[in-house]
Amino acid sequence: MERTFIMIKSDGVARGLMGEIIRRIERKGFKITKAQLLSPARELVEKHYEEHVGKEFFEELVEYILEGPVMAMEVQGKDVIAVMRSIMGDKDPIKAIPGTIRGDYANTVTRNLIHGSDSLEHAEREINLWFN
Repeated sequence: MERTFIMIKSDGVARGLMGEIIRRIERKGFKITKAQLLSPARELVEKHYEEHVGKEFFEELVEYILEGPVMAMEVQGKDVIAVMRSIMGDKDPIKAIPGTIRGDYANTVTRNLIHGSDSLEHAEREINLWFN
C-alpha cells in the first residue's frame, strides 16, 4: 500500500478546515494511519522545505507554517500520492479547479492550506521527518 505525507497548514487549522479536509481524505477511501496536531519547531519546518533554501520565498514560507499549529498525517491507499495531489488542486488558487481543496478554500499561492508529498521518495523522507 502506498503512503504519503499530508500536512494541513497553519491557515487550514486556523480557519477550522481540518474536519473538512480529513473528511475528503476518508471519503476518497484512504486511511489516515498517523496524525498529530503540533506547533512545529523552526528547525523541522526548515528541514521540511530545505529544497527551497536560498529562494526568495523561503523565509515567508517558513514563517507562514510557524503561524500556528499544523496537522501532520501519514495517509495510505492505492495511488495515494497522485490522487491526493489531484484532490488538493493546483497550488495557485486561480488555477485550482472548483471541487478541489485549494479550489474551494485557498485564496493565495502562499496560503494554500495543504501540503502533500509529490513522489514516493519525498513521501518517505517527509513521513520520517515528521513522525521520527
